[in-house]
Amino acid sequence: MIKNKKIHFIGICGAGASAVAVMLKDEGNIVTGSDQGFYEPTASFLKKNGIAIQTPYKEENIPKDADIIVIGRHSKLDKKENEEVKEALKTPEKIKSFPEILRELTEGRENIVVAGSSGKSTCAALLAWCLKESGRDIGYFFGAVPTGWTENAKMGTDKIFVLEGDEYPDYKNKPKFLYFHPASVLMTSIEHDHVNIFPTLESYIQPFREFVEKIPARGLLVLNSKIKEVNAKAVTYGMGKDAPWHAENIKYGKTTSFDLYKNSKKIIDFSTTLLGKHNIENIVGVSALILEKNLITPLQLQKAVATFKGLKRRLDLKTDKSSVLIYEGFGSSYSKAKTAIEAMKLHFPDKKLIIIFEPHTFSWRNRDNLRWYDDIFAAADEVLIFAPPEHGKDTHNQAGADEIVARVKKTKKNAQSIESKEVAQVILEKITQPDDMILLLTSGDLGGLIETLPAWAEQRFPK
Repeated sequence: MIKNKKIHFIGICGAGASAVAVMLKDEGNIVTGSDQGFYEPTASFLKKNGIAIQTPYKEENIPKDADIIVIGRHSKLDKKENEEVKEALKTPEKIKSFPEILRELTEGRENIVVAGSSGKSTCAALLAWCLKESGRDIGYFFGAVPTGWTENAKMGTDKIFVLEGDEYPDYKNKPKFLYFHPASVLMTSIEHDHVNIFPTLESYIQPFREFVEKIPARGLLVLNSKIKEVNAKAVTYGMGKDAPWHAENIKYGKTTSFDLYKNSKKIIDFSTTLLGKHNIENIVGVSALILEKNLITPLQLQKAVATFKGLKRRLDLKTDKSSVLIYEGFGSSYSKAKTAIEAMKLHFPDKKLIIIFEPHTFSWRNRDNLRWYDDIFAAADEVLIFAPPEHGKDTHNQAGADEIVARVKKTKKNAQSIESKEVAQVILEKITQPDDMILLLTSGDLGGLIETLPAWAEQRFPK
């Protein structure tokens, strides 16, 4: 255990880093942190929990008597750019990466790790919610902000610890989940992502192979695909009857209902307010792991699924005071954006769909992935596209805004580029009608539009 230490985070503003920082403080440590900038809700979350934060990066931010210095992957690692990192490197024995801290915190626990290209934050949160709501004081960590409860990281007293396992590497270029010691694993679908780090599909898949090999023989692997021989017991889940664990009798609506099956046997029925086919699949995967391990009863699971409200930025409704529906989806990859768009049309088929998109991640900005734009917006009526950000553009084959918009326009004429939130709102004034819906797709902040758009919609189109 890490207790009674002075710990400083370089790059504390992320949802994951801030949550672990608070968890460490709750364990009796003195925690400080810095970042290039602070944004809501992280700034208020850290302030509420009494953690001193500094910006920008400066060498004097690091307490002279710090016992541990945690360096985040995105904290401008070049010591020529970041004098705080340069100062930290003078005491290498104090430095730990973010996943190294998580490994130490979960040492000796029965770790259930959720990994995969998409859905891992939602699945980890749902798994933690179901066990927590059944009365078990489990530990958990996932890198997103939940809706309806206060924290996304907690030590807990139960032997079980639920971890979101990210394949993206730490500052030492080691995939984060390879630091962990999994007792069981829920593996969602695997699709090529993070092309700036993993240039080929094979290079992307290899860390997942190494991770699965870490599961002990007595463990369990639940996965959304076929797999070659592994040491542990392996079961699969999916949406079709070809998977042992699957969903049947799905009825989509404001509240969606379906039946959970194992092979030909109905286990229990579910209801959920989560949107999209992909979230049905997420629930099936979590249910398969929980019930295969007999962690809680089917009735406890049923009740918990019905009350789970999801995560912020994962198709969460931004306001209930406007006739125009505004949802935010986490559009960091092709598959995540596609499932978000499909969910909107599935649940609201008769509404006009306006998509505001920001190619924020390296995958969306990479010129080699321009083919993604050929069909991704097929279901949209109007598309507004922000220019890609400039940070890290030299690390890959970055496409420019003109290239991206030109590619989209080949198949979607009602597409246009936007330079700022102000320009976006001028355009929205012209094209938006009562009862339309707007989907915000990014892993960034759309130039601040995420914060200002709900208030505009409430005033312009009150419910």
